[in-house]
Amino acid sequence: MKRIILPLICLAALSACQGQPDSVQSKLNAYATVEIGAQSFSGISDNGKQVLDYYKLVSSEVDNIYWDQSFGDKAALSKLPTNAQRVFALVNYGPWDRLDGSSFVEGYPERPLGANFYPADMTDAEFEALEDPDKLSPYTLIRRASDGSLKVVWYHDAYKESIDRIANYLHAAADYTILPSVRTYLLKKIDALRSDDYYQSDLAWIEMNDSKMDLIIGPSTTKDDRRYGIKASYEAYALLKNLQLSSVLSEYSAMIPELQRALPCPEEYKAFVPGTESNIFAFEALSYAGACNAGIKKIALNLPYDPKVQAEKGTRTALLNNVIREKFFKIILPAGRLLLEREQQQGLDVDAFFWNIAFREVAHGLGVKQTVNGKGSVQEALGSEALTLEEIKGDVVGVFLNLYLIRQGRVDRLVSREDAITTFITGLIRSSRFGNAEALGRANIICYNYLKEQGAFAHNASGLYHIDYDKAEAAIASLASEVLTLQATGDREGAAAFSAKYGTVGESLSQDFAAMQRAGIPTDVRFQFVW
Repeated sequence: MKRIILPLICLAALSACQGQPDSVQSKLNAYATVEIGAQSFSGISDNGKQVLDYYKLVSSEVDNIYWDQSFGDKAALSKLPTNAQRVFALVNYGPWDRLDGSSFVEGYPERPLGANFYPADMTDAEFEALEDPDKLSPYTLIRRASDGSLKVVWYHDAYKESIDRIANYLHAAADYTILPSVRTYLLKKIDALRSDDYYQSDLAWIEMNDSKMDLIIGPSTTKDDRRYGIKASYEAYALLKNLQLSSVLSEYSAMIPELQRALPCPEEYKAFVPGTESNIFAFEALSYAGACNAGIKKIALNLPYDPKVQAEKGTRTALLNNVIREKFFKIILPAGRLLLEREQQQGLDVDAFFWNIAFREVAHGLGVKQTVNGKGSVQEALGSEALTLEEIKGDVVGVFLNLYLIRQGRVDRLVSREDAITTFITGLIRSSRFGNAEALGRANIICYNYLKEQGAFAHNASGLYHIDYDKAEAAIASLASEVLTLQATGDREGAAAFSAKYGTVGESLSQDFAAMQRAGIPTDVRFQFVW
């Protein structure tokens, strides 16, 4: 390790609680508490600080909307019998463990596949018979009318009171900002929230490059709709730009068309031309709210999801530097120290982790957005399989692109091929702990099993991982090609079969999970907001 390998972090305090009889307490202990929002605000004007205060108020209101989407009445969980249950319910935004979907509160069955987007008693036949085409919008709820039939309710109607408050906060922030681009974005976001039409606000967001702050808000990820993969969940991030890291990243924005051409798949599968205004920024996260704060915490994102905006303008990759570093040192590094043979532990590197994540998010904006055989968009064609495939694509295409640029000496020269692969595989093992209940965990399990089958790694006589770097690099390219092909052809049956074949936690991973639990290595983090 060339720069920053630290001694294995002592997690005795967490380990000490593992033996407590309260299983919920043990589940809670698996999330390491991390403070975020304590950054210096030097260089931020008084007007800017006032804008940030309104962003905080917006985030709180977004949280309220997401509670309704995820569970219902948050107050119903405030009287749970133990503190561990109450806190764990806040971590999961409901009485269900996000890692496996199981209930940890008596009286609640397993987490509904459709969250609170659909009536609990709705059948698939009823949904299919509903003739309103708006039922397929990401921004509508399905509810029962007074006669018991199904009806469609737009988000802006269902959450009108919260959206009105958010609009007031955004308008106040727009009045305080001194940057025209920020004002334009905030006002267009108000219009978007009140109409559920995000096209203009997405364009304005991509064009807003000159602000030291960012607010990402709205319904975006469909991870909570595990029934049909349609409905989007509200979330919000308040961010401060890391100007030094963003300057380093800026040169990669211009490479996005080249990276699209470099994908390991037939030419017709990469005909999509990303917009030329894509940008990549590093941020320090001040707060998460809503879907992004539920269960496993994102460390980066690539938005917007709208393929029309991606083609016209491009995407923004936002790397959340403080959260990336916290996860590396609290989880990735100790996991690698525990599971890898000593000689290969030198490849555990925080900068390799950063660049794998950076290109993972870039990868989400690449590939195809429309199937090549007339099946419509990738999302429409793949349905509930779409999100898992997209997560796999991000993982393997991201590290593929990192390796592509490392070979050319165009990434951090202190990051080697071995660093990128070692850190990537350790991350797969660690993230497979997220389980099959959500797409992110399922995608990591699939990647792990595919690479294992291809001989990318094996256990030595001591039971530690030994990585074959040549086979690993070939397997990464092969898996990237498989996933890009499934997306381009909209092969839902093939995607389901692929997921079924590789999406099972086997004995090897189970043993790794148990070893990490015994060592007190957290599964993920939960935030204590100090801003």
